[in-house]
Amino acid sequence: MTVQVTDHRGGVWSIAVPIPDNPLGHTLVHLLETDRGPVLIDTGWDDPTAWDTLVAGVTACGFALADLHGVLLTHHHPDHHGLSGKVREATGAWLAMHAADTAVVRRTRQAPPGQWLEYLLAKLTAAGAPQEHLAPLLEARAAGRGRRAPGRGAALPDRDIAPGELLDLPGRRVRAIWTPGHTPGHVCLHLEEEHPAAGSAGGGVGFGRLFSGDHLLPGITPHIGLYEDPEEATVTDPLGDYLDSLERIGRLAPAEVLPAHQHAFSDAPGRVRELIAHHEERLSGLRALLREPLTAWQLAESMEWNRPWAQIPYASRTIAVSEAEAHVRRLVKLGRAEPVPGSDPTRYVAV
Repeated sequence: MTVQVTDHRGGVWSIAVPIPDNPLGHTLVHLLETDRGPVLIDTGWDDPTAWDTLVAGVTACGFALADLHGVLLTHHHPDHHGLSGKVREATGAWLAMHAADTAVVRRTRQAPPGQWLEYLLAKLTAAGAPQEHLAPLLEARAAGRGRRAPGRGAALPDRDIAPGELLDLPGRRVRAIWTPGHTPGHVCLHLEEEHPAAGSAGGGVGFGRLFSGDHLLPGITPHIGLYEDPEEATVTDPLGDYLDSLERIGRLAPAEVLPAHQHAFSDAPGRVRELIAHHEERLSGLRALLREPLTAWQLAESMEWNRPWAQIPYASRTIAVSEAEAHVRRLVKLGRAEPVPGSDPTRYVAV
């Protein structure tokens, strides 16, 4: 087995843990050495090959799996949280996550049979999804399939990661920064220590290193969709949350960013400016489309993606519609658009 491990110096390594059948390729699981033993930041997808890679990667970093004593989870998505239960079972390590994402995991585990499918059908219908997209879900409901929400096997964390908290990691200074947007409880972790390459080009300009999860990636715009409780009526604004979080990270200006995908990079403020400009451009483009009333599905069909709409797979279309609705909600909150009263499915128009 070939294991891709990078020594970032100063007791920090990354292990490329594969994600099956996913264009992202892998999750960069980071290992941080502490005076109490190594801690993982994220774990990777729950898959036999991913598990074998993670175990081999820990060994390649110079540790035994049993040395692990904790796992810090940037967020609840399966390519980050998936193997956390196996790590805890194999090592006894504690798991820590922000309470908002722990609530998502708990809600998923406790959901009544069929609730997730009913919720998805209701959301897609309200968004104007065509019958051909709803048909497989309706067939699954009629056949009694889809009665268990995905990810019900995810491990519940033992500890909360509190915003602003200096984590209990002896010998290290790691501060939690709450960065909602990609998920409601996403956190970045700021290693408040001088960069090992300080003073050289490799250290960048700024202080410390940032484990950014999916919040800040060098060449990918993270997915910003909807996150809500099927039993909660509150209308969320995940894109607004994300943009606010980006600005906080831009002001932090770490010397280097260690993301969960792609590669480490410097100039976090520059990347933040690019992402904010990208979303502002997308919001302006959507507002122009809304000169005539459109549903969230119609907006998604008209938005620019990494491939033509006709080539986007079925499941990815559902994700795309969620992102379109997150953007139109932002326009509504900014007073640039509004829902058309009485429209069913819901249509939006620029104001």
